[in-house]
Amino acid sequence: MPAAASPRPLRHSLPALLIGAVVLATVSACSTAGAATDGNAPTAPSGTANGSKVIRAVAAENFWGSVAAQLGGAHVHVDSIIANPDTDPHDYEPTAADARTVTTAQYVIVNGIGYDAWADRLLSTDPGSGRTELNVGDLVGIKPGGNPHRWYSPDDVHQVIEAITADYKKLDPADAAYFDRQRTAFETRSLSRYDQLVSDIRTKYAGTPIGASESIVTPLAQGLGLTMATPEGFLDAMSEGTDPTAADKAVVDRQIKDKQIKVYVFNSQNSTPDVVAQVKLAEAEGIPVATVTETLAPAGATFQQWQVAQLQGIEAALHRATGK
Repeated sequence: MPAAASPRPLRHSLPALLIGAVVLATVSACSTAGAATDGNAPTAPSGTANGSKVIRAVAAENFWGSVAAQLGGAHVHVDSIIANPDTDPHDYEPTAADARTVTTAQYVIVNGIGYDAWADRLLSTDPGSGRTELNVGDLVGIKPGGNPHRWYSPDDVHQVIEAITADYKKLDPADAAYFDRQRTAFETRSLSRYDQLVSDIRTKYAGTPIGASESIVTPLAQGLGLTMATPEGFLDAMSEGTDPTAADKAVVDRQIKDKQIKVYVFNSQNSTPDVVAQVKLAEAEGIPVATVTETLAPAGATFQQWQVAQLQGIEAALHRATGK
């Protein structure tokens, strides 16, 4: 089990006026070699790949950035603003380099649904840029207040793949056939193990009750056909960095002690004292524990490598719990 991380701080954000000032300041200072973003590679200038266009793209988070980069191949350069596993996307404060990266991009992907409001504000300060923007929440029809962790929904991931490919084809029609081939290869080969694990777990363990440390696990549980037993109030509080109610904590503890859940899944990048206590209790009661993370871990992994490793861990925990 990964070492426990520090508790997630309460949400805060860079005021809109300050972001606007950053954007105005950085536009005039922009050069052909953009600054690095959160440890990522510098933003590439517009250019060509074997005589063809190279789209400059930015993803607010590296899980969508990984998907976008693989779909774009040689004809898209993708920067991810959130690329450090120690960075919390909820309360990230944009830098001048981030503003420059977004301002010079032709294509921007944000998660939306309140998850990365700082990115929405960066975009709103420069609305006339002519860039193409993809808001994942809007795409999949999740309104503000809904669960924002859409990269953990297999169905939503495939919707995003289709949308990114369509956008690339509009931005670079000359390479449309190339982007279709990239999408086909990504879905049929790169994601084959991911899709197979989702299907296998759903077939074998559908309806199995599980517990979780926060709402990041809910879309995945739904995609896998598992039953989330943990109270939604507890899941949401932990995801938002607020204190869960004593009643919700008592319910979770009772579910573990009475073995009402078969597996406990927790976000190892957000292990508060409450979560650590529940993990220890689950282990003491013989309930298998599996982990997920908020962003790519390790940071250099691809989306599918990251997800497959986590799905294998959940599958192994379910096997130990049920004997199936």
